[in-house]
Amino acid sequence: MFEILGLAATGAVSVWGYIQSRRYVRQKLRFVDAVKKPMAPVIVGAAAAVVAAPVVWLLPLVGAGTALLFGAGVGVGVHHGVKDTKRLPGF
Repeated sequence: MFEILGLAATGAVSVWGYIQSRRYVRQKLRFVDAVKKPMAPVIVGAAAAVVAAPVVWLLPLVGAGTALLFGAGVGVGVHHGVKDTKRLPGF
């Protein structure tokens, strides 16, 4: 039972990180050149995983994989947000 709750929490946090980072890049960072560099999603994803690591260490239902998947979700969200900004007309 607790494993299913941990899995659901991991999935929800990963999807939330993806959606929020993609939206943030599309709306707020579309004119920032640094986010368009190829290493930006990797750096942001790693930073998100490092920030999430102490939080998941305190929670009993989730583990280190949650922090890693959250970081991956944020990194992929940044990557797709940058691709979205390239498709917007006038930019």
